[in-house]
Amino acid sequence: MDQEGGPPQMAATTWDGYVDWRNRPAIVGRHGGMLPAFFVLVAEVLENLAYLANASNLVMYMAEYMHVSPSRAANDVTNFMGTAFLLALLGGFLSDAFCTTYRIYLISAAIEFLGLVILTVQAKSASLKPPPCDHADPAAICREVSGGKAAMLFAGLYLVALGVGGIKGSLPSHGAEQFDDGTPQGRKQRSTFFNYFVFCLSCGGLIAVTLVVWVEDNKGWQWGFGISTLAILLSIPVFLAGSASYRNKIPSGSPLTTIFKVLIAATLNPCKSRNTSNAIASMNTSPSYATTQMTQRKPEAFEGEAEEDDPRSKEVNLPSDGSLSFLNRAVTSKPVHRSLECSVQQVEDVKVVLKLLPVFACTIILNCCLAQLSTFSVQQASTMDTKLGSLKVPPASLPIFPILFIMILAPVYDHFIVPFARRATKTETGVTHLQRIGIGLGLSVLAMAVAALVEAKRKRVATDAGLINSAGPLPITFFWIALQYLFLGSADLFTLAGLLEFFFSEAPASMRSLATALSWASLAMGYYLSTVIVSVVNGVTGSSGHRPWLKGGNLNGYHLERFYWLMCVLSGLNFLHYLYWATRYKYRSAGSSK
Repeated sequence: MDQEGGPPQMAATTWDGYVDWRNRPAIVGRHGGMLPAFFVLVAEVLENLAYLANASNLVMYMAEYMHVSPSRAANDVTNFMGTAFLLALLGGFLSDAFCTTYRIYLISAAIEFLGLVILTVQAKSASLKPPPCDHADPAAICREVSGGKAAMLFAGLYLVALGVGGIKGSLPSHGAEQFDDGTPQGRKQRSTFFNYFVFCLSCGGLIAVTLVVWVEDNKGWQWGFGISTLAILLSIPVFLAGSASYRNKIPSGSPLTTIFKVLIAATLNPCKSRNTSNAIASMNTSPSYATTQMTQRKPEAFEGEAEEDDPRSKEVNLPSDGSLSFLNRAVTSKPVHRSLECSVQQVEDVKVVLKLLPVFACTIILNCCLAQLSTFSVQQASTMDTKLGSLKVPPASLPIFPILFIMILAPVYDHFIVPFARRATKTETGVTHLQRIGIGLGLSVLAMAVAALVEAKRKRVATDAGLINSAGPLPITFFWIALQYLFLGSADLFTLAGLLEFFFSEAPASMRSLATALSWASLAMGYYLSTVIVSVVNGVTGSSGHRPWLKGGNLNGYHLERFYWLMCVLSGLNFLHYLYWATRYKYRSAGSSK
C-alpha cells in the first residue's frame, strides 16, 4: 500500500541483461520489438547507399581519374572492400566486450562521414588529383596518382572502410537484439528482420548504382561523394530517433579472452583429472548444473570470468556431444596456473564458436566470386554497348539487376516460400539456415559458368568485328553481363541472410556481435582471396615468357573466360566441402533445425 492507501504498484518487468540508451534496465513492452528494428533498417538503407555508391564505381574512378591500370585498380578496390568487411570483426568485438552496439554504430558513422568528406574534397579540387589524361590516345602518358595525393586518397578510403566495418559489425546485431529469442514469435520476427535487412541493403544499393553512379559519371565525382556524405550524415538522426525504444545488450567482457584462455588451458593443462568426477559428465547428467553453480552478480561486473556466474548464461547451457573433446582438459585437468581456470560453460561456448568456423570458411570462395561484380564485370560492361534506347547506362549501374531481383525475392521468400515450407515440413523455420546457405553456394557455381560463357561470347564478337585491340564499345549489348549478376545476386541473398541469422542464433549470447561479424569477414576474405588468385594466376600464366591471363591495358587481351572457369571449378569443390560440414552440424539454438 502507498501512503494514500491505494493499491500496490506493480513493478515493471525488465529484460535481463539489457539496458536502454540511458543505461537503465530495459523494460518489457517498452523496449525492443519491430518498431526499433524499423529504425535500424532505415539507417541501413542510408549507410549502404553511402558505401556502395562508391564501391560499385570505384574501379572506374581509380582507372580514369587516378590513372591506375585495370588490374591494379581491381586489386585496390578489392583490398578496400575487403578491409571494410574485415574490420566488422573489430566492430563486433567492441560491441560484445566494451561498448553497446548502439554506441559503436554512432562512432562508426562519424568515422565514415569524415572519410567521405576527405574524398569529396579531393574529387572537387583538380590540384589534389593527377593531371587529366586522354585514355583513348595510345600515345598519351598518364601519370598514376602518387605522393601526398595518393596518401589523401587512401586515407579517405580507409577511414570509410573503418566506419563501414564498425557499422557492419554492430548494426545487424543491434537490430536482431530487439527480439525475444525465447519465444517462437520472437524468433520468427528475428528471421523476418534478417530477410529485410538484406532487402534494405539492396534498397540502398539500388539508389547507389542508379542515381549516384549516374551523378558520378555525368556531373562529377565530387557530387557522387557529396551524396554519400549526406546519406551517412542523415543515417545518424534516423538511428537516434529509435533511441527511446531500443534495448541494448550489456557488454559481457572480451569474448576473445575467453576463447584464448580455454584454448591455452586445454593445451597446457596436464591430462590427469583434478578429481574423480568429470565436470563434463556432471553437466550431462544434471540439467540444473548451470543454475546450481550460479551466483547473483551485476552484469557489468563480468570481466571475462566464469560465465555461469552470470544469470544470462542460462540460455547457453549446453551438454557436451563428445566433439572437440580435447577442450575438456580446460576443466577436467588441474590448471597449470590460476589464471587458466575455466568453467564448463566457457568450454562449451568455445566449442560452439569453433564449430561455426568450417561453415564460415566454406563461404569465402562464394564471396571471392562476388568480388568480380565490382571489378572485372564492370570493366567488361564498359567495353560493351550500354545503350538502353536513348539512355546510356553507366557500367557501374549493372548491379541493378541482382539488386532488383533481391528486392523482389526477399519479400516473396519471407511471405510465401517460408510459410509454405513451414506447413510442408511442419517445422518452425521451414528452410534451415544451412540449407539456405547451401542454395547460395550452389548458385555461385552456376553463376561462374555463365560468366565464362558470356566472356567467351564477348571476345568472339570483338574478334569478328576486328575490334580486339580497340578501346571502343563492341557491338554486343551489356544485358549479357546481367546474367552473371542475376545468379550471383541470388546466391548473395540466400547466403548472406542465412549466414547472419545462423551465426547470431547459434553463437553464445556473449559473442553474438563478433559471431555475426563473421558474415562480413567472409566477404573480406573473399575479396582478399580474389586479389591473391589474380596475382597467382598472372604469376603462373606469365611464366616462360607467356602473356599473363589478367594483365595489360586492354581487357580484350585478357583470358578472363579461363579465369571464370577456374572460379567455377573452385566453387564446385567448395560446394562439396560445404556439404561435408553441413550434414554433420548439429544445431544448438531453439528453432534453428525444427
